[in-house]
Amino acid sequence: MKFFKRRAAIGLLLLIGGSAAAQGLPHTLPEDVGMSAERLARIGQQVEQAMEQDQIAGAVAMVARDGRVAYFERFGMADIDDGEAMETDTLFRLASMTKPITSLAVMMLYEEGHFLLNDPVSRYLPELAEPDVIVMHPNGEHDSAPAQAEISIHDLLTHTSGIGYRFLATGEPHATISSLYVMAGISDGLTQTEGRIEQLPRLLGELPLLFEPGTEYSYGLNTDVLGRLIEVVSGLSLAEFFEQRIFRPLGMNDTRFYLDSAQAERLASVYTNAPDGSLAELGPEPQVAGPLTYSAGFHYEGPQTYFSGGAGLVSTASDYARFLQLMLNGGELDGVRLVGPKTVEFMTRNQIGELNVSPGVKFGLGFAVVEDPGLTGETQSEGNYYWGGFFNTGFFVDPDERLFAILLTQRFPPDQTNVGDKFTAAVYQAIIH
Repeated sequence: MKFFKRRAAIGLLLLIGGSAAAQGLPHTLPEDVGMSAERLARIGQQVEQAMEQDQIAGAVAMVARDGRVAYFERFGMADIDDGEAMETDTLFRLASMTKPITSLAVMMLYEEGHFLLNDPVSRYLPELAEPDVIVMHPNGEHDSAPAQAEISIHDLLTHTSGIGYRFLATGEPHATISSLYVMAGISDGLTQTEGRIEQLPRLLGELPLLFEPGTEYSYGLNTDVLGRLIEVVSGLSLAEFFEQRIFRPLGMNDTRFYLDSAQAERLASVYTNAPDGSLAELGPEPQVAGPLTYSAGFHYEGPQTYFSGGAGLVSTASDYARFLQLMLNGGELDGVRLVGPKTVEFMTRNQIGELNVSPGVKFGLGFAVVEDPGLTGETQSEGNYYWGGFFNTGFFVDPDERLFAILLTQRFPPDQTNVGDKFTAAVYQAIIH
């Protein structure tokens, strides 16, 4: 199996050229944008090593600088059993890489004057009015007390609202909140979900928060709630808003929530490791691991009515590149402006004060932001912003270097491979001037 995958990766490697054109983003020789082709080739070496070690089945990688694509290659297999090679237009489950797009949509509505970021979200979603905060007791029991403040839109954008995720159940009060979410039937947006996103604020409004709004950072279902806010304010479903206001204007023709049968044929399979260490494909049926429920098939099976602003989109490297180039350009691409430069600047700066995502890393509005590269353990620039997805996808944008990079794979759990971190290092070491 390893030999087959390695040979497939070598045989399918794309060189820079016209056949690898990313919709509207021109290609160039790496040296023309201050990068080394020889050093960029190390990305392929790292991806091939990950395939040989049965960490991933395949990948698509892209690096662009100064608005031009310097590296765009495919590796390995989209589906091993069916013999489907990875293609540059293979579709990937973005999962949490949906969040930056939802955050952009919120800021578009903010620019249009529909709300202020410090507005209580209950002004638009009354189900979230007068929240309670969980109170844990030494004996493990819990109750709740009225919160001292309302949840603001800014709190949701920065994951400081106190809303959690059911799959994040480590320690208290997270474990108790997780169990409450499970009992309430709250979805993380990673599996087939009945109904519509409008039910989420109602369910969350009946349960306590992890902490007082605005006082801590904790990753949660905040962006799903923002998706419902977009629907209420705009009068469109989240899918309609994305299509009409973002995807169609930007030419992101391969980005959507759900796939028809023909599109599903282009969706990469998700892999995990079998007990013997080999790669095993996840079927479409829901997988349950404690409080976590996820599925590799909900983008083409199930009711297809639940538009998760935090985890629901499918896309390609070329499509997502157009979104990232828009951000790098200060909100404009190919004559289409979605937000102003000051809004992009605001979204990509520290919005959580002294709180931290991780050492050296803060959070903006939809993105993690590197504040002190020396504390991260990785070569990168101050002001670099990034995010990733549940099924092992990731990107980063470096405004100082006028660069973005995307690596898309499909496996779970993602934290059992370091290919993403090695990809970041390989991109930075390829910058020569």
